[in-house]
Amino acid sequence: MVHVLLTVLRNDRGMHFVYIMASRPGGALYVGETRDLSRRIDQHRSGHGSVHTAKYKNRTLVWYQAFEDSQQAKTFELRLKKWRRAWKDKLITDQNPDWRDLSATLGHL
Repeated sequence: MVHVLLTVLRNDRGMHFVYIMASRPGGALYVGETRDLSRRIDQHRSGHGSVHTAKYKNRTLVWYQAFEDSQQAKTFELRLKKWRRAWKDKLITDQNPDWRDLSATLGHL
């Protein structure tokens, strides 16, 4: 429910998102930042989101966080990309233990 509320806020307040896509639990990860999370997920799933997601088939949204400020989101994205893999896994597992696809929680943007 929290994720749906944050998505609605994006439209009204220009929210930005940092997100993690995964190929499978424990598989390849992709960390990104966007203003339109639904559109970006669709791009990744169609193979046009990035070379990395196309190659490693990162199709599952396993974690995301909303930011009101674009610079905060970009700064956190860059920091998260430098994290050790175990830290990223813990971040995901703490909020999404089964690594389920969270895209259904986004609602319609």
